Amino acid sequence: MKKYISEFVGTFGLTFFACGVAVVVGCSTPAGIMATALAFGLVIVAMAYSIGSVSGCHINPAVTLAMRFTGRMDNKECGYYIISQFLGALFGSLLLGLCLGSFKHLGANGYGGMLPNGNEVSAFIALVMEIILTFIFVTVILTVTSKKENSSLAGLIIGLTLVLVHLIGIPFTGTSVNPARSLAPALLQGGDAFVQSWLFILAPIVGSLFASLFYRTVLTDEKK
Repeated sequence: MKKYISEFVGTFGLTFFACGVAVVVGCSTPAGIMATALAFGLVIVAMAYSIGSVSGCHINPAVTLAMRFTGRMDNKECGYYIISQFLGALFGSLLLGLCLGSFKHLGANGYGGMLPNGNEVSAFIALVMEIILTFIFVTVILTVTSKKENSSLAGLIIGLTLVLVHLIGIPFTGTSVNPARSLAPALLQGGDAFVQSWLFILAPIVGSLFASLFYRTVLTDEKK
């Protein structure tokens, strides 16, 4: 139960603080993109060194699924982790909306916007981008957490990797790589955010599966 409570609190923190920064600061300028990317990364660092020793600080269904795909946890624990993460993200989005006084903008992901070069982000491009970003992010997590000697730096490395994927991903989709972080605000925002939320559930799952296969077949000799 301590693990599930930790995952609830961790995902709550990610959604409330990081999505909150995205809403308050905005992501239409380089400074806003940098601030939002840092917010997501810093929350991961903070949570990794607080709840990491209890639950491993997944706070992301894509990460939890990767742990299941690579044999590091069983189906039951995986299911409870994901439920805890979604509930934590929903609670974070709810409180964020109450604090902002509106549920119109909660940092939900989306596609269809224009890139700086003038091209529109199609559903296909958004899907490909999210799969790539999740693949890189989850691969780093699987690798850095596979050795105990990395434990002291794992949270920092993972947090910086999340900053990296946000820096390129924000102009495309706002960067998800996390189904819980995407679905929770979309449910409360409604409209296009909810209609497009399928992509931000599917893409991280696919990216997580690819990362797990890459880790098992190329990066490790583990046979699980």
